[in-house]
Amino acid sequence: MDNSNKYILITGASKGIGRAIAIEFAKNSFPLVLISRNKEKSNETLELCVDAYKKSGNNYNSKLDIFVPIISDVSDYSSLEGAKKELEEKNILVSCVINNAGIEYFGLLQDMSAEEWNKVINTNLSSIFYTSKLFIPDFLKLSYGQIINVSSVWGNVGASCEVAYSATKGGVNAFTKSLAKELALSNIRVNAIACGAIDTDMNGRLSDDERHALLNEIPINRMGKPDEVASMVYSIYSSPSYLTGQIITFDGGWI
Repeated sequence: MDNSNKYILITGASKGIGRAIAIEFAKNSFPLVLISRNKEKSNETLELCVDAYKKSGNNYNSKLDIFVPIISDVSDYSSLEGAKKELEEKNILVSCVINNAGIEYFGLLQDMSAEEWNKVINTNLSSIFYTSKLFIPDFLKLSYGQIINVSSVWGNVGASCEVAYSATKGGVNAFTKSLAKELALSNIRVNAIACGAIDTDMNGRLSDDERHALLNEIPINRMGKPDEVASMVYSIYSSPSYLTGQIITFDGGWI
């Protein structure tokens, strides 16, 4: 399969789930647009993608725009506009956007500042509006496209001391279902993966006792791995075109 013109844009690509998703698509020979805020970690992801791409039997030429790292803040529309202009200058059309970037706030709601609230909302929820608005025109030019949103089980049921995070992920789920209906006739699919407890930096705050208690709640008795999420995201991408508007729970039977 020739994937040379099917650019996949991934936000939050510098580490964790975003990095794993980038590597998964690289090893399947897709060109990538890697959106990150951290240049050093973005370069690390780039190197890992190049290795995965070459190990799959592809010839890599650094002078070609096979992997395009862009430093951008997804919570800032003007920053993402700049990223879009950079891609337009390279004549790159994006065929799939994977909205992975996300942050959390852990604590009581009454202790949360308005600034902290807005930061979570803008990073986790407003960003998927920004990327959708900017890249749906690419999909329409290509006559196909996909948006895959990385959500959370807390968007389904809510979590104590994570009200802002839960609210954003609930919004992501509703956004996914609504936009899928809006774009279905344009051959554009929109789906989301609602992740459970995944072994990333976000869960690194857990003490040993908290981690042990959590694992006891999960029927499979472990956290998920970033590369497992990446494999599931790739499965959604590769699924039949009839799959759209779905929130697919990926939590080891937890919720």
